[in-house]
Amino acid sequence: MLMRKKSPIVSIAKKVCPAVITVVVSRDLPKVEDFYSFPYGGKEYIMPMVQKDGKGKTEKTQIGGGSGFIISSDGYVLTSNHVVADTTADYTVIIDPKHKHPAKVLSRNPINDVAVLKIDSKNLSHINLADSDKIQLGEEVIAVGNALGEFNDTISAGIVSGLSRYITAFGGVDHQMQNLRGLIQTDAAINPGNSGGPLVNMQGKVIGINTAMIMGAQNIGFAIPINYAKKDLEEVKKYGKIVVPFLGIKYVLLSKEMAQANKLTVENGALVVREALGEPPVIKGSAADKAGIKEFDIILECNGEKITIKNSLADILQKCKIGQETSFKILRDKQELILKVTLDEKE
Repeated sequence: MLMRKKSPIVSIAKKVCPAVITVVVSRDLPKVEDFYSFPYGGKEYIMPMVQKDGKGKTEKTQIGGGSGFIISSDGYVLTSNHVVADTTADYTVIIDPKHKHPAKVLSRNPINDVAVLKIDSKNLSHINLADSDKIQLGEEVIAVGNALGEFNDTISAGIVSGLSRYITAFGGVDHQMQNLRGLIQTDAAINPGNSGGPLVNMQGKVIGINTAMIMGAQNIGFAIPINYAKKDLEEVKKYGKIVVPFLGIKYVLLSKEMAQANKLTVENGALVVREALGEPPVIKGSAADKAGIKEFDIILECNGEKITIKNSLADILQKCKIGQETSFKILRDKQELILKVTLDEKE
């Protein structure tokens, strides 16, 4: 009788799953006292009734959730930024039904869609991190998470089907748009619930953080390379937060279509412009203000790197160092200028 060889995925799952957790998002909301009928347009709608005198009771209500994974025995946790984007919410890490811990969000990085959490516990099961720069096209991977926030330890297998992908994603409680680049593409199933969970290699080490799927398409998922998270983790452990250079402007990234519609002379760059009826786009006293950047300037380059939709100003600024002189090529009234300034730390 032939013995069936056990898949290596079985042993990897046993190694990885104990460190994969659920992140529960909750907030104090008005307690529903009763319901009432509201007729409108010939139909009856059932509406919740809450006290509006400011004295009504509130109750902790779950408003979202996702996955994450423990990366150290003393409770550091990685997840996607969009899972914990709500700064007014409370977060709980559920390791298993008997072990739940309040979680503190140490850092949120919307540029890379990475967040670092901390729970107060010791001797925790955790996963080791791989070097995502060494990922090879076609290598086997496993996505782990809590699918749809309900099914614990859901795993799916696949391969790395693409590298250095660029997508525009919508995520988080506020459903804001994010431009994500340098992503790992995989055909391992990624869905909303296992977003924030680990993408692991066949050694059981994390190569990425599951972040997005393409709606309506099968077998196309994306993960943030784990090396992006390593930098954030190092800074959090060293400084207690992410240390990010701060320029101090509001801007929109130009595209070919936008340039044509507004009869601009360039198709790439960052146009310094205020939000509708908003504050001035250059923050007073900021590095941009000191450099002399003005509203309607188009920033073409930062330290010699061209600014494009796929290589945004935010991406380039992350590479800059605080306290070192930074150079910007500006287009103002059809003239190119070079402005230099020392970047400050973002508060």
